[in-house]
Amino acid sequence: MTSSGKTPLPPYFGIDPEAAEAKLAQPIDTARFAKAAAFAAKGRDELARGGHVPDGRKRLRKFSTWEVCKYLITVAPAHFRRVLKANPDLPQGVGEGNSKWFSLEEVMELRSHFANEGAANREYLPYRPEGAQAKVVAVANFKGGVGKTSTCAHLAMSAALDGYKVLVIDLDSQGSMTSIMGGEVQDEWQTAFPIMARDYAQHVVEENKVRAAEGKPEIALDETLTEALTVSPRNLIQETHWPNIDLIGAQLNLYWAEFQVPVWRMQSRGWALWDALTNGLDDAGILDDYDIILLDTPPALGYLTINALAAADILLVPLGASFLEFDSTGRFFDMLYSTFASIEDGENSQRRQLGLEDVKFEWDAVRTLITRFDAAQQTDLANVIQAYFGDLMTTFRQDMTAMVGQAGEQVNGIYEADYREFNRDTYVRGRETFDQTWAEVKEIIVGAWWRDEKMNEMEAGNGQA
Repeated sequence: MTSSGKTPLPPYFGIDPEAAEAKLAQPIDTARFAKAAAFAAKGRDELARGGHVPDGRKRLRKFSTWEVCKYLITVAPAHFRRVLKANPDLPQGVGEGNSKWFSLEEVMELRSHFANEGAANREYLPYRPEGAQAKVVAVANFKGGVGKTSTCAHLAMSAALDGYKVLVIDLDSQGSMTSIMGGEVQDEWQTAFPIMARDYAQHVVEENKVRAAEGKPEIALDETLTEALTVSPRNLIQETHWPNIDLIGAQLNLYWAEFQVPVWRMQSRGWALWDALTNGLDDAGILDDYDIILLDTPPALGYLTINALAAADILLVPLGASFLEFDSTGRFFDMLYSTFASIEDGENSQRRQLGLEDVKFEWDAVRTLITRFDAAQQTDLANVIQAYFGDLMTTFRQDMTAMVGQAGEQVNGIYEADYREFNRDTYVRGRETFDQTWAEVKEIIVGAWWRDEKMNEMEAGNGQA
């Protein structure tokens, strides 16, 4: 109440036009965008490098004996210490007394030792069938702000801590995943763009052979396509500060793929644009070099996302427990159906005329995942979402904790945060929200590998019969 006893008016009443005009700057031209972008780029680099060492590179912290025995190698701390004492050639860690700290490279060496010398009934190395190719996991939703990149990054880190070799491909031109992984990308030729261009260029080369035989004019290979033919997808891979996570990064110019791909498709309608990423990974043997490949997609169902979904064995769709995100995700599934059903119909009508088998898109599994969950506020709506999505939903809901928020502010994953900076219980709760997510995703990956292995055995048996 004011001194006169009157209730103040809402702030949007009584605005003086002359005073409002006085607060306005001169009209903004396009050059001001460039200035804003330059300031933002400087700020982004400073924030991203805030926790880096003086040379500007990220470094992965060491892990304590407590962490190693609780989360990484299933052994009792006392037994762990006895094994180290009996094997002085093994990494001994740094620190005083029983409080030793190990790099992840050292943990991987210790893990291998226990796998060879430890109890037969313990899981020291993660499951992967001999000779199986990597499982490709796409994290996608065309609504932004749903925790897509955070989920993808933490899955990569979870898998790496579990002992898997991981490749992360950032397909979002915003490059947030690249920043989290400490990647450096100068231009589009260090992104996934050359994979797309190379696949189209290879198609044109083969198409021109047919055209030459038929006496038709060839499709021109411009400078971009000619250069793309010289780029191996392997050359795009960069190491990260994690010893078993590699990265194909992204930066702003990657977005040009969204404009260039439809132009190429118009030049040659026979090019299967949705298979460009799949072909690049397969032809270069990358699927044999890694256990898990994670694809972080842009918040749109464009050509990069379509390629990611077509390449994926498993699709994860994060969303928050709100009506708008539930509504948006439902429309995302509707667009997925329309897009891929249209591709199938268009391709198969031609393939049937040629006596070829139908094209059919299939995924080992598709799961929606509730992120940034607040049980006190969102349980009822989360239950409704769970009921409607049914078997397309993970059972665990990814809680939003103080630790998750703090790690995000530091451009880190929670696994990169030193637990000594938190209350021990806070750290355990913060880890648990992503450990549980990884457990569900890992179960899908392991089950899919197992099913593939059994199907291969059956086919081999039928062939011998």
